[in-house]
Amino acid sequence: MGLPISLALRGRHDTGPEADQAWAAVLSDLREADRVFSPWRADSFVSRLDRGEVRAADGPPEVREVLAIGERARRESGGAFDVVRDGRLDPSGVVKGWAVERAARHLRALDDTDFCLSAGGDMVVHVATSDRPEWRIGIEDATDPLRTVAVVSLRDGAVATSGLAHRGAHVVDARTGRPPRRLTSVTVVAANLTDADVDATTALALDADAPRWLATHRPGRPAYLQWTDGTTTRLPG
Repeated sequence: MGLPISLALRGRHDTGPEADQAWAAVLSDLREADRVFSPWRADSFVSRLDRGEVRAADGPPEVREVLAIGERARRESGGAFDVVRDGRLDPSGVVKGWAVERAARHLRALDDTDFCLSAGGDMVVHVATSDRPEWRIGIEDATDPLRTVAVVSLRDGAVATSGLAHRGAHVVDARTGRPPRRLTSVTVVAANLTDADVDATTALALDADAPRWLATHRPGRPAYLQWTDGTTTRLPG
């Protein structure tokens, strides 16, 4: 997936064969997602679908699931989020969060074990028992990745950030093809990483309209926005 993947474990299976097996299963799921969905691999199902060689119905059900998530995001964003970009099918804006959330099921199966699974800075976390502390996740400064500007404390759920600091203007408003000019980073907290990642990407694409869209379409979902002028916006949840 072109992303650094890391895992932290606490509790009964923080080490040992069960932990090793779960980690191997996570990586296997992510490699399979890359094999099916990568728009950069000529042999992936998505690339073949884009070329018209196959139909969505010919592929695994996960393909239709991901495309349905993308279509819902397109409708809810008024077209700002779209898995079709410059005439090419590219579901990457859905797949990363979806794939990591799906892979995390192997970690949830570990008895009495907390985990924090990170992919490119987006995280799924779980605390198995009430006597252990929540995970504390830092939100980096959009202009200085070595600096933390806020901390999210979370026991179960996901945190996703979409920004320009590491990959430049890779997110654009699909209606105009333009990257955000005022907004530099959006962090969203949700019950699962699929929703958190899609919402963060959608909000970044919407640029100045992001606070209104989040408040209207995702009321009560926590978010942290950083702007080019150095100011921030917090949406409580």
